[in-house]
Amino acid sequence: RRAALAGVLATAVALGLAELAAAAAGARSLVVAVADVVIDAAPGWLERFAIATLGTADKPALVVGVLAVSGLVGAGLGRLATTRLALACAGLVAFGALGVTAALRDPGTPPGAAVLAGAVGAVGGVAALVALTRAARAAAGEPGGSVETDPTAWGRRRFLALATTSAAVAVLAAAGGRVLAAPRLERVRQAIRLPRPARTAGPVPAGASLAVAGITPLHVPNEDFYRIDTALVVPEVDTDGWALEVTGLVERPFRITYDELLALPHVEADVTLACVSNEVGGGLVGNARWQGVPLRDLLARARVRPEATQVMGRSVDGFSAGFPVELALREGTGPGDAGALVAVGMNGEPLPRAHGFPARLVVPGLYGYVSATKWLRAVELTTFEEEGYWIPRGWAREGPVKTQSRIDVPRGGTVPAGRVPVAGVAWAPGRGISRVEVRVDDGPWVPARLADSLGVDAWRQWVHAWD
Repeated sequence: RRAALAGVLATAVALGLAELAAAAAGARSLVVAVADVVIDAAPGWLERFAIATLGTADKPALVVGVLAVSGLVGAGLGRLATTRLALACAGLVAFGALGVTAALRDPGTPPGAAVLAGAVGAVGGVAALVALTRAARAAAGEPGGSVETDPTAWGRRRFLALATTSAAVAVLAAAGGRVLAAPRLERVRQAIRLPRPARTAGPVPAGASLAVAGITPLHVPNEDFYRIDTALVVPEVDTDGWALEVTGLVERPFRITYDELLALPHVEADVTLACVSNEVGGGLVGNARWQGVPLRDLLARARVRPEATQVMGRSVDGFSAGFPVELALREGTGPGDAGALVAVGMNGEPLPRAHGFPARLVVPGLYGYVSATKWLRAVELTTFEEEGYWIPRGWAREGPVKTQSRIDVPRGGTVPAGRVPVAGVAWAPGRGISRVEVRVDDGPWVPARLADSLGVDAWRQWVHAWD
């Protein structure tokens, strides 16, 4: 048992130190890199099952699964170390090399940083395995342990001390790695001042928000806005060195830095985004006021070639999503309708890191899996022979948002006798909502009272007074 525990703790030390070194050197987490490989290798039906079963907990569950498998491997290496220590150490080094190989699949990870993280983890893990194995032998009174008068008691004390120290090193190093880069990048984000849009969405009409307790706000606060993506952890993207590449089937490919993107004319638009996995009454939908550069302006600069039929957004984390070129080139119809955006702002502030900082795509009328590329690194013009992330996994190539509604109040339980507001939101981005009807049990359909509209791309609040 001590040998197995020694292997688990040595593996934990290796993972923790690798996390710390990766964060310090600018590499991605080796654990997350391995988990991404698992996601990419998983069949589409398994991913759909995980999303349907676990919802937003699917990513933490996968990371926990990778850690659990790592622990099992470590336990096996610990048992092996009791008889063949050198071979067990070699196995731990190979385990670290697997993480480095997975991290190097990410083009945004500096190779040297990934190798450094793996090397630091491997050295620390091997040192911990050797020390813990010797202490375990001493605790069992085996050859290779202590030569003290009472070797077994001395070995047990030493093993306990080393085990406690190893666990503390693993936890502190992993925690340090998780928080090392985030504060600096958050300070960078908060220091950014977005330019005043050349075309604003205009003031919110006084009648656009209904005074109904419990109804979803017209603009969902950034901290409450739903998040669905394939990133196991939020990518840490610094504006220094970041550039958006417009490439593919264009006559004039170019790269544009973050400062250059801010210097272009901006527009504002109220757009409701929805996830295709949102269930009836679910919360995977939200409305926000987005700010950015019309995608059609960037494509006009690049001069799209006639054979291009698809715009493929590519993320720094490897995600990709494609949609028809004609949607990218669509002109806005008026205030609040700006068409597809390369967005840099959300509800009056720079994009939060969890929602795509420094830039993302916002395409009204399409579900996120075919349009909403966050942490954007490239816009590539292709044909539909090129498939985005979800298409080979069995998802539909086209993802227009359905006309849908949600009841926010009452949410369940009993209600008092008398007049009770039944209220919620309804959305049909690109088409707009003109009427909402409500039926209680087998009664007639009756029209609800609609709040004023923000535009065809934004949801509308509604309320029905039920007696």
